[in-house]
Amino acid sequence: MARLASQLERLTLFLVLRVFIGAVMHDSPWRVLHVVANHEKRVARHLIARSLEHYLPLYIVRSKWTDRVVDLERPLFAGYVFVRFAREERISVVSAPGVLRLLGSGIGETVSAAEIERIRAGLASGCILRPHPAVSVGEVVRVHRGVFEGVEGIVTELRHQCKVIIALAATKQCFSLEVDLDDIEVLRKTVAREEITHKSKSAALRS
Repeated sequence: MARLASQLERLTLFLVLRVFIGAVMHDSPWRVLHVVANHEKRVARHLIARSLEHYLPLYIVRSKWTDRVVDLERPLFAGYVFVRFAREERISVVSAPGVLRLLGSGIGETVSAAEIERIRAGLASGCILRPHPAVSVGEVVRVHRGVFEGVEGIVTELRHQCKVIIALAATKQCFSLEVDLDDIEVLRKTVAREEITHKSKSAALRS
C-alpha cells in the first residue's frame, strides 16, 4: 500500500511539472531556424517526426499552369521556420535535415509568443498576409511597374505609399513620385541623409 502511495505521489509530481513546463513554454519566445531554400515544409515534417514544437506560416497563392489554375501554399517567411524547445532538445532541432543554423538568442533574433499568435490568428481569419522586402528611408530603389518602370530613385518617406525622389541626370534636378511598395525593388542600402535632404530641396525648388 505504501509503495502504491509512493508511485501515485511521483506520478502526481510528474504531472504537475509537465503542466508547469507547458505553461512556461507557451509564453516563451520562439527561436528562428534558417533552413535550405524551398525546404521549409520538409524541415517542418522532420520537426513533427521529432515531436518538436514549431510553426511554419503559409499563405495561399494562385498559380496558372498550362492546363489549369491551382492554389499553392508558400512560406510567409521564405527560408525560415519558427521553433520552441527545451535546452536538452537543441541537438535534435539543429540536426534536422535541411536546417542550416539556429539564429542566436540576442535581441531581435527571437520572436515573441504574442507576435506569432498575431500571425497565426491573422492567417486563420483570412487576412491577406504576403511576403515583402523591407524598405527603409534612404534606400535606393527601382520602379518595376507602370510608366516609370526601370527608373531608379531614393526613398524619402514611408506612408501608405512610398515617396521616391528621382533625379533627372541631364538637368541635375529631381522630382518626387509616390508608388505602392509592391511596385519597387531595393537596389542598395541607405544613402546618407545629407544627400536625401539635398535632393528633396532641389525638387522643392524646381516645383
